[in-house]
Amino acid sequence: MEKQYEKKITWTIKNFSSLQSEKVDSDIFVVGDSKWRFVVLPKGYGDSINECLSLFLEVPDAESLPNGWKRHTQFRLTVVNQTWEILSQQKEGQEWFDQKRPTLGFSAMLPLAKLININDGFLVNEEVKVVAEVGVLQVIGRSDVLEETLLVNESIDVNGFQVLPSQVESVNNLFKKNPDIASTFDLENPLLRTTYLNSLLSLTEILCQTPEKLSNNDLANAYSSLICVTKAGFKLDWLEKKLKEVGKSRLQEIEEEFNELKQKCANMEALLEFIMT
Repeated sequence: MEKQYEKKITWTIKNFSSLQSEKVDSDIFVVGDSKWRFVVLPKGYGDSINECLSLFLEVPDAESLPNGWKRHTQFRLTVVNQTWEILSQQKEGQEWFDQKRPTLGFSAMLPLAKLININDGFLVNEEVKVVAEVGVLQVIGRSDVLEETLLVNESIDVNGFQVLPSQVESVNNLFKKNPDIASTFDLENPLLRTTYLNSLLSLTEILCQTPEKLSNNDLANAYSSLICVTKAGFKLDWLEKKLKEVGKSRLQEIEEEFNELKQKCANMEALLEFIMT
């Protein structure tokens, strides 16, 4: 059975390749009446040094908490593949955080060679995105002050899909215009559901652009995405029709360009023949 987590927090690490520090901390966020933050070691830790990205959760106010404090916590950490989320690297655990172990996670989260290869999709526009899904099972020793931060991008349930606040309006509009769009979509894994929904949102955004702004490669990728999300169970007849319309428009443009090129070639051949006679 899929574990339930109280919150899902996203942190985007900017200018990743330029990071000089061996350790990078996120802002503080709050889950289960407790303060937390991400800790990233860009070049790894221990046996994974210079080989893997290390990713941890940490209790940031450990030194100010009462003696004997503990946090029994289940968590899932993810390094997001920004090109195709289904390839994201994910690990989970259930641990007691305490004074001796205020920082827990995974020293070998993702091979650095895979992380920095721009073709693998984890490093995009010099940004790396990590996600923590956290559920606090028991708290011993409370924090004095709890403050939410701008870091937190909590997911919100919309029609059975977990989406970011910035996506709520788009998803609501999608279901309003197409009420039965997910009537045959039966995947239960939250990450897979989110992955396919994000692919669908990206596809609709692409096809909202004017045809002249779309390259042939854009259309080919859109067609591949359409096949994938359709096979997953989304009903997308309307989107398939839109893609065909855009494709026909592009085909007409290509034919016109080809005819112009043929005419130019004919003119050049006529000119050469004139010169040679």
